[in-house]
Order: sequence, then C-alpha cells, then structure tokens
Amino acid sequence: MTMRSLSAVVAAILLQLAQFLTATNIPIVKPFPGLEDLPKSFWHELSSPFTEVYEEESLATEIGATPEPRPFFEDDDSNITVQLGAQVHMHCRVQHLQKRTVSWVRRRGDELLLLTFGINTYSSDSRFSLNYEKPNDWRLLLRSATERDAGVYECQVSAHPPFIRTVYLSVSVPKVEIVDERGATAGDKFYKAGSTIELKCVVSKVPHPTGYVTWRHGSRMLNYDTTRGGISVKTDMGAEGAVSRLYIANANKKDSGNYSCALADVAATTVSVHVLNGENPAAMQHGRSAGLRAAFALTAALTLTSLLR
Repeated sequence: MTMRSLSAVVAAILLQLAQFLTATNIPIVKPFPGLEDLPKSFWHELSSPFTEVYEEESLATEIGATPEPRPFFEDDDSNITVQLGAQVHMHCRVQHLQKRTVSWVRRRGDELLLLTFGINTYSSDSRFSLNYEKPNDWRLLLRSATERDAGVYECQVSAHPPFIRTVYLSVSVPKVEIVDERGATAGDKFYKAGSTIELKCVVSKVPHPTGYVTWRHGSRMLNYDTTRGGISVKTDMGAEGAVSRLYIANANKKDSGNYSCALADVAATTVSVHVLNGENPAAMQHGRSAGLRAAFALTAALTLTSLLR
C-alpha cells in the first residue's frame, strides 16, 4: 500500500473519532497529540470523501489487476412453439459464468417454481431435467410436452442483481378430422357393397409434423395391411399439417365398423362406416330416427304415469 493510501486510511479513522468525540460532548483540548504540525494538504484529504470504490480502484491499479468480466447470455429472449407430445430443449448459453450458478425456474404470475439449480433437478415432475451441453449451454429438457406446459420459463444466473433470460413456450395441439367430399366432418359414412370406400383425414395445427398418419379398422392397422388386398393409404405432409386418404376397393359387409385416423400417439378421430347390400342409407337413417322418437315417447309416457300416481 502506498503512503498516500495509508494516509487516507488514517485520515478516515481520525475523522470518525473526532465526530464521535464531538457527538458525545467530550472536551477536546489536544485530540491528536503529535499531529498538530501535519501539512494542510493532509487535513484537506481528511475532509474529502473517502469511499470503498476509491480503495478498490487504488488497490486494483497498484497490483495491475483488471475487473472480473460480467456474465452474459449468448442468446436473446426467445419464443418456442412445439407440438403436443414433443421433446423440448430450452437453451441457456452463458459466457463468463465463473463461480456463479445457473438455475431454471417457471413463472406463473408472481409465483416462481424452481426446476433446476446447478446440475441438480428439483422439480417433482420427472419430465424436467438439466441436459448440460459443453462448453456453456445449460439446457432445460422437457419430455412429452402437454398443453399445460405452455408459459414462461427463466434461466437465471446468480448475481446482484440476477441475470435473467426468458423463454416463452407455446404448445400446439393438433386437430384431426375425417371429412366428406364437401369438407364437413363426417360421423357416419355409407357405401354400397362392391364400391370403393374413400376416407379423407385432415391434420392441422401442427408446426412441424414429424409423426406418421395411421389408419385403423378397429384395432387392425391398415397402412401396411396386405391380408385383405385392395387397401391403399396416400398421405401428403405439409408445413402446418397433413392430408391422408384411405382407399378400400370392393367393399363388403366385413369392412363395416369404426375407422380411426391418428397422428402418431398425439391426436385421433373416428368415423363409423356402413357397407350396405342394397339398403337405402336414407331409409336406414330415417328408421333409426323413428326408433329414437318412439323411445323418447315411451320414456315420456312412463315418466308422466309415475308423476300421476
């Protein structure tokens, strides 16, 4: 330490002592014996501000040290959109971390839920874990994303104040529909025996479709079925979804039943197919409606009878 720095320290101590004696009304005749002949420049230093910053800067200058670099994130805040059921990596690349700690939290309004701290995972949800990638990427891994996982996630570096990088996660829920020739959703489909069954499945709201569209008749998969013959599946994948068509030639009674279209294990829908041997689908529907009306009338009559008793 230089003589100037030492003088400044001594001056600060003397000033605080003088203030203390004054505040306690202790008479001061010769407060600092032997120091009366100090030069005026010394007392000028005594009356000037003395701060911790001055001390740190003086020490750093004397030993030739440079301030420790502050940590920073390589990436800005980001928005991520993933498909329902997908695996998600949320990146957090930190430079100049030194001995500081990285943690991941999930924000819900004013509530913060700790997910990871350092290399340790604290979430009770086993789908979350830290998947560190050298040299400096503290990635948060989320497996099988659900709609409830959408929200705000923060990567925090322990500093004062803390450094925070925010990730906004959106989870897209696919929509799967089996439609008719006019694009309307079909609940029941009727075909004459010997005709070709044609079903059209439209998959939408999929940002990056990676799964296959599969067709099933009951529990039997039809995409690669060769036992019956005459079955073909054609699927066109697009930027935001897919259109898949199922063709079954020379339909017969055994082809009746429920047909489902599914995007991997994420979403599915079902349609009921009826293969008729000469029956009129309209009459069949009319007869079904008449039966429903009769059942309703019978229920109403029984209810009325019980009320009159």
